[in-house]
Amino acid sequence: MSTNRVLAFLELLQARPGLTGPELAERLEVDVRTVRRYVRRLEDLGIPLEAERGRYGGYRLMPGYRLPPLMLTGDEAAAVVLGLLAGRRAGLTVGEGAAESALAKIQRVLPDALRDRVAAVEAMVGLTTRSAATSRPSGATLLTLADAARRRLRVRLAYRSFRGQDSERTVDPYGLVFHSGRWYLTGHDHRRGEVRTFRLDRIGRAETTEEEFAAPGEFDAVAHVMESLASVPYRYEVEVVLAMTMEEARRRIPPTVAALAPVDVSAVDGSAMDGSAMDGGAMGGGVRMTGRAERLDGMAQVLAGLGVPFTVVGPPELREEVRALARRLEEWAGQASRR
Repeated sequence: MSTNRVLAFLELLQARPGLTGPELAERLEVDVRTVRRYVRRLEDLGIPLEAERGRYGGYRLMPGYRLPPLMLTGDEAAAVVLGLLAGRRAGLTVGEGAAESALAKIQRVLPDALRDRVAAVEAMVGLTTRSAATSRPSGATLLTLADAARRRLRVRLAYRSFRGQDSERTVDPYGLVFHSGRWYLTGHDHRRGEVRTFRLDRIGRAETTEEEFAAPGEFDAVAHVMESLASVPYRYEVEVVLAMTMEEARRRIPPTVAALAPVDVSAVDGSAMDGSAMDGGAMGGGVRMTGRAERLDGMAQVLAGLGVPFTVVGPPELREEVRALARRLEEWAGQASRR
């Protein structure tokens, strides 16, 4: 029996407690009988395991058992530290101070020479991405929801809306998504009778029930969350026709900013375009961009930054913002030439 395989089996149990025999066999590329032999081998070494029976039963370390200190190579230690630093910066980590305490614990169990090198990575590495200034959900909430989603168990949530209204929700959790510094849960909300998206930092309590729910089929949690964020109500409804291909538009315009669709520019009603846009006379096929915005000056800057001709269909206020931006740019360019 390969010692490396047994250690890999133990690492899986640490990382994903509750994996079933077939799941462990698939990940280790062995059969289920071999998994049982690994279990007996670990028990012979004095590492107690427990096996849960039933449809979702799996293997896990006995509660309260603690493994010896971590043994990490230099590459592994660097990977862990860099992951924690990047996750803390992006808002991916959960709980206040979780990344800092994890880094401190890792440093305490590393050999002296490696500890100094890891500390150097933490001290000297700079990140260019903007730090996420969002409230972090609790680790317990994230773990509870992830486990419930995997086991297809209904949950009860205490939730506070963006208007500050508290409510109790019963939800079939379909998946978790991390986007732009925030964690989201998507699932069937029994109160509303439809699939909804919830921010984890607004969940005050999450409890797993014993009620199972049917799998949603080919459900794309990421796509649903992105569509939900794109449909959040804003002050203005924006519609613009861009002189670019769909492929280029998808590459440059995030789905949370606007919805995109191909359009025949010659068929667009010219009366809605009062000449405020860039020259579109040479435009053939293009892209219709529809979205929402709270501030139109920012949308004007986004459109100008694309560097392609565009025509504003609406609202009229956006045309005025585009003209105002053009005047400011011309004025600034003139100031630079006079110096």
